[in-house]
Amino acid sequence: MSQVYDRVALIGLGLIASSMFWAIKRAGLAGEVTGYARSAETREIARKIGLCDRVCDSAQEAAKGADLVVLCVPVGAMGAVAADIVPVLKPGATVSDVGSVKRHVIEAVSPHIPDGVHFIPAHPLAGTEHSGPESGFAELFDNRWNLLVPVKGSDPDAVARLRALWEGMGANVDEMDADHHDLVLAVTSHAPHLIAYTMVGVADDLRRVTDSEVIKYSAAGFRDFTRIAASDPTMWRDVFLTNKDATLEILGRFTEELFALQRAIRTGDGEQLFDYFTRTRAIRRGIIDAGQDTDAPDFGRGKTTS
Repeated sequence: MSQVYDRVALIGLGLIASSMFWAIKRAGLAGEVTGYARSAETREIARKIGLCDRVCDSAQEAAKGADLVVLCVPVGAMGAVAADIVPVLKPGATVSDVGSVKRHVIEAVSPHIPDGVHFIPAHPLAGTEHSGPESGFAELFDNRWNLLVPVKGSDPDAVARLRALWEGMGANVDEMDADHHDLVLAVTSHAPHLIAYTMVGVADDLRRVTDSEVIKYSAAGFRDFTRIAASDPTMWRDVFLTNKDATLEILGRFTEELFALQRAIRTGDGEQLFDYFTRTRAIRRGIIDAGQDTDAPDFGRGKTTS
């Protein structure tokens, strides 16, 4: 791959930003990558491990002169960060993000973007339960999807350039409308996370099952719930507060299905249970066939994959 941007600024240095840095470096996609994190401790760790070519002590310092600025902070903080960096944005630069909610981010960030600067929201569908500057790795985006969500009037050349960066980092890239994105993610990510948090919470509340038993016997289905429920609390709090309508719609559908299954269990309707499980099993096969997971015995997951 050849260089796509002279300078990229990463605001927020967690899992996604650190993985972006290593993936950009792996493919030589940028001349320089600057970075900023709100926490002095995070900035110190980043400097120690060589994360970013230059770690700055303010968001403005990192964004100044950058051709691409990527907001890698929780979605609830995006608007404030955008407002902060506006004075130093270079004419012709692109501002993007990696948030898993898009309508709210567009509404929070768009008003701050000056004329002559391109705003192209994005969402890489990749992650692990780990967070922080040391959690990133160059392969995180390989064969994973990144959804670009251009806003009204987005410059096609700027969109194509951002697409080239993500493809250079190993991702498959698609474009999607913001509201449709938020509904799709409510199904594939947001509601499952809430259900996982709930299931782990139920186990914690169920004092008849001791902590040691929950931990000892969790190689059953519970283990994967705990992996999902270990995700960053700030990020997920903001996701549910900012994608409220779509998440509530999907949770309503989930509740209806759950009641139907409860009724089938109560009435001994084995045929309905068997048919339902057969249909859902086929979805797992589709995910494997699409290359988004493997059928390896350990759920296709090594130590660092999601």
